[in-house]
Amino acid sequence: MRVGAIWRYPVKSLGGQQVPGATIEPRGITHDRRWMVTTPTGRFLTRRELPAMAHVHAAPGPDAGLVLSHRDGASLVVPVPGDAPLVPVRVWRDDVAANDAGETAAQWLSALFGQPVRLVHMPDAARRLVVDGEAGDHVSFADGFPLLVTVVASLDALNHELANPVPMARFRPNLVIEGAPAFAEDGWQRLRIGDVTLRVAKPCTRCVITTQDVDTGEVVDRSEPLRTLRAMGRVMPGEGKLREPIFGRNAIPDGPGTIAVGDSVSVVG
Repeated sequence: MRVGAIWRYPVKSLGGQQVPGATIEPRGITHDRRWMVTTPTGRFLTRRELPAMAHVHAAPGPDAGLVLSHRDGASLVVPVPGDAPLVPVRVWRDDVAANDAGETAAQWLSALFGQPVRLVHMPDAARRLVVDGEAGDHVSFADGFPLLVTVVASLDALNHELANPVPMARFRPNLVIEGAPAFAEDGWQRLRIGDVTLRVAKPCTRCVITTQDVDTGEVVDRSEPLRTLRAMGRVMPGEGKLREPIFGRNAIPDGPGTIAVGDSVSVVG
């Protein structure tokens, strides 16, 4: 097995980029989801409510800042708001103290999205704990875990059942593994990649974002790939007819390190 691709998303739910290598920190890949778009009152926003977020890509900028690029060619450089007052924001059930990125960024994004929004940054001192993690585990503005791991053969198995295949980018992974059998990730507990060891945690439940075109945010098929994942039995364990579909596994790094595309991946537990 080897690392086939590495992805980072500097702003939660905005477009990200593939990278040849990455530094792994306790809260995930460096620059991954340290920024977030919120309502004026601090509640997080995603493509679920604002599909137009797909039109904006984010990349790390000078001095750990941010470069936002819209598909129409407009762009904005956002510095790290290190001296800005802390403001309370909420991502799912977690309350986090973040720095507001200022009026210029807020107005630029609000005009693109057609409603008032704010842009915030998670400072280094912030600690958002991982639910069901070990003591000290913390995460950025990602949904719940530092990393998301997917397997190429698992996508191939899903696409074999779909009338219209979907790309891996629909699932917004961080690490894509090649050379493993389909759904081998179900049995993984720990992985070693280079000098990094990952604890493989719970399956990742999937939502309507997987039904959207990754570049436009438009819904391609309101039911797929979610319906087929359910039909294949790829659902969270439990009872009920509407159990959440799953694809990929969440993971937590045991410590910092570096990884690169092509690195060997070993199952160590």
